[in-house]
Amino acid sequence: MNTRKFVAISATAALTMGLLAGCGGSSEDNAAPVTEGDETSPISFSFFSADPNSNWNNMQDAVGKKITQATGVTLNAEFAVADPSQKLSLIVASGEYPELLSAKGDVDKFVEAGAMLDLTELIDKYAPNIKKVYGDQIKRLRYSNEDQSIYVIPTYSAVGTKNLVAGGGFELQHKAVKEAGYPEIKTLQDYEDVIQSYIDKNPTDADGNPNIGMTLNADDWHMSITVTNPAAEVTGKSGDGEYDIDPETYEATYHFRTEGEKEYFKWLNHMYDIGLLDKDTFVQKNDQYLAKIASGRVIGMIDADWGYSEAENSLKSAGKYEDTYGHYSVTLSDEYKDNRMQSTGFMSGWGVGITTSAKDPVRAIKFLDYLASEEAQIMNNWGIEGEHYNVEDGKRVVPADVQDRITNDSAAFSRESGIGFYSLMSARYGDGVEDSTGNYYTKNSPDMIAANYTEADKETLAAYDATTWMDLFPNEDEFPVKPWGAAWNIAVPSSDKVTLLSSRVKDITWKRIPEIVVSDPADFDRLWDAYQQELLDNGVEEMEQGFTQYVQDLVKLWND
Repeated sequence: MNTRKFVAISATAALTMGLLAGCGGSSEDNAAPVTEGDETSPISFSFFSADPNSNWNNMQDAVGKKITQATGVTLNAEFAVADPSQKLSLIVASGEYPELLSAKGDVDKFVEAGAMLDLTELIDKYAPNIKKVYGDQIKRLRYSNEDQSIYVIPTYSAVGTKNLVAGGGFELQHKAVKEAGYPEIKTLQDYEDVIQSYIDKNPTDADGNPNIGMTLNADDWHMSITVTNPAAEVTGKSGDGEYDIDPETYEATYHFRTEGEKEYFKWLNHMYDIGLLDKDTFVQKNDQYLAKIASGRVIGMIDADWGYSEAENSLKSAGKYEDTYGHYSVTLSDEYKDNRMQSTGFMSGWGVGITTSAKDPVRAIKFLDYLASEEAQIMNNWGIEGEHYNVEDGKRVVPADVQDRITNDSAAFSRESGIGFYSLMSARYGDGVEDSTGNYYTKNSPDMIAANYTEADKETLAAYDATTWMDLFPNEDEFPVKPWGAAWNIAVPSSDKVTLLSSRVKDITWKRIPEIVVSDPADFDRLWDAYQQELLDNGVEEMEQGFTQYVQDLVKLWND
């Protein structure tokens, strides 16, 4: 019998009987009654998230306490601290699953192991808020055309969201851009010129330590975010992970084999050769990367704000606002249009599910449903009324002293308030969606985004006649919505040859790209051609063909 269908059948049967089969097939040890009675009696669920959360406070934060008060639920939570895939593989192998699980792209391992419950009936019976949020998009929660079970509640894509926040792109310190006279920053050459100009005039910081033109984070999975993904972004390809998807045929191509990317890595090779790219880029660990940023010596980066926010917060806490960063839309040349803000529409895929280890799946789904309620979403985005925001003339307003802490003491404020901690635990509305009071669910309206900026941010933006960083990027309205969402969100079974081949070519890429970047420029073309041939020799075309089928199947699943 197909494993996925078996999971769906067995989960429904377990729910009907009021018993759950536990992990590792030991139903006797883990069986528990499905409770529909006291909905606020104390209960604890184990939870593992593939995303880190260094500020997690065991639900003793202000929002967490309110959630426990409303639901009776506390979480015995563990968050990934290194490579989540390794940890998740160990969990699968052990057969001892957390009751709630957010496994990101590794959820398929748990589906194949028979560890995930089909949530279809649970949602239909006990989750009116989840059903309301998804509406007619709930069909996108189906696992596949062959297995239309719902194994996770998607959390990484918010319903109705508009791209209002530009938290990525190419970063430059405010002081460097200011000293350069706020020039146009549109191409790699523009970006390089600002860095070179600043380093020429300021080779060291005030303490005599050498300034660093640009550093990247190549420590494990960060490699994709700051080293390899930008090659696709600067050549007009929207965020589809390791692939470039043809918008007409939905054919997938490993993006390193597409037009323009050789030139991007040649630019990185050039930056390394002239000393503007940190010599430690490919050997430093994440904490070393963050420490350099926190020192104020790094002029430029290519990262997402969540990847370096800890270091930037340290700069803010020290009052070094000129050392913090702005975000710029940079392409290889004027030939390309930056479409990193292209809308994916609502995506299913990555999210939170309930495993066969759950002692009470009804209480679990009701907990997740509460998090999808308007009350909980407002709390998770705004905090507690009277403590973190007030309502004035019908509008939610953040007091000045609270806003100051959010801007300048964000780590401590986050830990105390818990705002945002629970957003990746259930269905949610996105930026630009209004609640029943006419207020936005999230704080990411243009006015609120601007309110979070430091004076250094505002000064730089004003110089470019902009209000938010998004004003410097092409808007999502300039592009069609992608019918496949995002390729990185498409789950491929671990048993599929596509998974084996993708692991193989990733290993090749993560080895060869650093070698190519740090090579003598005279050797660049030879090494690049050898890398391309190595991809061909290791099945990259077969991988592309296999993944193409998954993209095409998903388009059919979502849009038929």
